[in-house]
Amino acid sequence: MRMKAGSKMAEQLKQYGYQIRSKHDWIRAPSFPSASPSSSSSRGDVLLVILEILMFTFLIFSGVSLYFKHMRLAFLFICITGIILVCARIAKQIRQDREWKRRMLLPLSM
Repeated sequence: MRMKAGSKMAEQLKQYGYQIRSKHDWIRAPSFPSASPSSSSSRGDVLLVILEILMFTFLIFSGVSLYFKHMRLAFLFICITGIILVCARIAKQIRQDREWKRRMLLPLSM
């Protein structure tokens, strides 16, 4: 009797932990991808840094083309920068969701 009650209580605590984790899911907000020194240097982080550098260069090129009065070229560079920014945010959000799902699959004792 006591073993069943203990395992039932452990199962309830486990479910309660999963409910708390899912309630706090809204706290995770997407942010601009940046190279922070505390993050692990995985392949995804390196890709995001490269995309940031690429966006910066496209913004510089658009400024230079505006200086030389090439409006279409400047508009093209700004559009490309916007597309890269959206792709980087989507990639980061997908990666964060995968990490979060992987964490959710771990037992609570870990």
